[in-house]
Amino acid sequence: MINSKLHGILDYLTVIFLWLSPTLFGMPETTALFTYVLGAIHLALTLMTNFELGVIKVIPFRVHGLIELVVAIALGGAAFYLGNLEGDLSRYYYLALAVVILAVFLLTDFKKTSVSK
Repeated sequence: MINSKLHGILDYLTVIFLWLSPTLFGMPETTALFTYVLGAIHLALTLMTNFELGVIKVIPFRVHGLIELVVAIALGGAAFYLGNLEGDLSRYYYLALAVVILAVFLLTDFKKTSVSK
C-alpha cells in the first residue's frame, strides 16, 4: 500500500512530469495545453489536501482520492477525444496516464494520514 506521505511525493512528481511532458514528447498544441492545465489543477489539489505534504489542508485525503479516481476515468475519455483530434501520441499518453493514476488510487490507503483530525 502507498501511504499518504508517499502519495504526496508521487503527486508532486506527477505535476513535474505533466509540465515537462509537452516538451519531452513534442505534444501537439491542444494536448500540450490540456497537459499544462491538468498539471496546475493537480498541483492545486495536492497543495490543498489535508495530508503531510499539503499546504492549505482543506480537502480531506479521502476526497482527494475520489477526485483522482474521477480524473483517471475522465482521462480515459480525454485520451480518445485528444487522440481523434491530434493523433496517437495524445491518445496513448492519456490512456497511460489514466492507468497510472488509477493504479496509484487503488494502491493508496486513503483511510490514514498522520495529520488526521
